[in-house]
Amino acid sequence: MNQVIADLNTEFMNKITQIQKDNPYDEYDINSHRAEWKDVLAIYTVKLSNGNNEADVITLNDEKVNLLKEIFWEMNEISFTKDEESHEEIRIGFASTDRVTVTKVKLHITITGKTANEMADKYNFTQAQREQLLELTDNKYANMWASVIYGSSVGSNDIVLVAASQIGNVGGQPYWSWYGYDSRVEWCACFASWCADQCGYLESGIIPKFSLCSDGVNWFKGKGQWQDKNYEPQAGDLIFFDWGSDGSIDHVGIVERCENGTVYTVEGNSGDACKQQSYPVGSGSIYGYGVPNY
Repeated sequence: MNQVIADLNTEFMNKITQIQKDNPYDEYDINSHRAEWKDVLAIYTVKLSNGNNEADVITLNDEKVNLLKEIFWEMNEISFTKDEESHEEIRIGFASTDRVTVTKVKLHITITGKTANEMADKYNFTQAQREQLLELTDNKYANMWASVIYGSSVGSNDIVLVAASQIGNVGGQPYWSWYGYDSRVEWCACFASWCADQCGYLESGIIPKFSLCSDGVNWFKGKGQWQDKNYEPQAGDLIFFDWGSDGSIDHVGIVERCENGTVYTVEGNSGDACKQQSYPVGSGSIYGYGVPNY
């Protein structure tokens, strides 16, 4: 299940990237209301089991994978529009002053997600199916869904769930603008801070608000909540990178899980997008970890 989810997240991101490649632009924005994975899986479970709680929904085969993919794309629609904005500019040369018209193309990408209840209506779920869906989407099963989606881990799955819900965003506008910037900056730390804010971790002081990776490192070190690159992290730890192994902190992400010697992450501004990545424990690219006191 983890691999199917990862593959769909990648396919989702690739569709957005392809829209950008096929539609040259000067500026772009993304309005994202993507469906939550737990809702997608709850609909999959109810549709597959037909309301029968004893049905096997976890064991996957090609038919079940195709059903899950079908539901995912019915719950997540990607569309786009373009518009042009023209204005006049005065250009001063050595011998003349010219007034020219400059046209900029703006690309607007919209991600529209359907809720579990909307899908229940679409599929004409029976009363038994609706009762099963209501039970599955209860908050008391949050940890169960996190385990299904991300694998078994300890730490905090809340921030992982938030980060993963943003996979596919390109450009980072929701995160750097939330931080207070008027135009694009390198936004990996803004993304990590935004995810923490969605969970209430900024207000509670569990994670700092930072836009410079070095500030994040210094905060965790100052709190005595720091581990070196050989540490096996937990879900929700912040992973910091030093690409050139020169002591300069270049990038930050959020640990999704660690298993079998591999660290799995969700990162903002990874190729200007929110992506899942993975690294060997102890990789030379890893600077170390901030370990929040959840």
